[in-house]
Amino acid sequence: MPKSTDTLSVATRSRTGTPASNALRREGKIPGILYGHGAEAKAVALEAKAFEELLHAGGRNRLLTLTIDGTTQDTALVRDVQRDPISRRVVHADLQRVGATEEISASLPLVTTGVAEGVRSFGGVMDVIVRSIEVTGPANALPEQIEVDVSALGLYGHVTAGELKLPSGITLGIDPATVVISIEPSRVEQEAVEAAEPAVSPAETPTVGESTEPQA
Repeated sequence: MPKSTDTLSVATRSRTGTPASNALRREGKIPGILYGHGAEAKAVALEAKAFEELLHAGGRNRLLTLTIDGTTQDTALVRDVQRDPISRRVVHADLQRVGATEEISASLPLVTTGVAEGVRSFGGVMDVIVRSIEVTGPANALPEQIEVDVSALGLYGHVTAGELKLPSGITLGIDPATVVISIEPSRVEQEAVEAAEPAVSPAETPTVGESTEPQA
């Protein structure tokens, strides 16, 4: 189910560029951009700790209520987050203005629940082929994630995108026939099966056009 709207405070900034952005980061803030709805893009600053906590709690896929400079309010989604490749701290964020009921496209994480029968009883391996699902729907109706119960899947069982249960008003943005999860034998089990199969020597296999009758 969708979570209630989160709030995030941002402040407009007049100075841009690398030196100004680095100075913000030293102050515990994150430089960002707020854009969309045909309005002029605004350079903003976010409190790093509050933003990291929001992301950790799943706010990446939820509608946010922004308080801008302590007064003005707007609604937006997090559209892009850039992280330092070493520290993994957020170094920049893009926020897109959207209306609460505006139809938007989003990529939601696919989360499995339960343990597949093919894994539990037959030593199989679950392969999550597609880890995020493209969907379309009202911004305030998007769930944090798409869940699928894999408990009943046996060996060679699979789930297609069309079999996923989506909330009312949310439509799938990928081919319904796309296989998103499959249960396969482990490599050890597969090698054991292949080793147990009887080998057929070339001498035992008749060649096309060759008679199998005994020669006179």
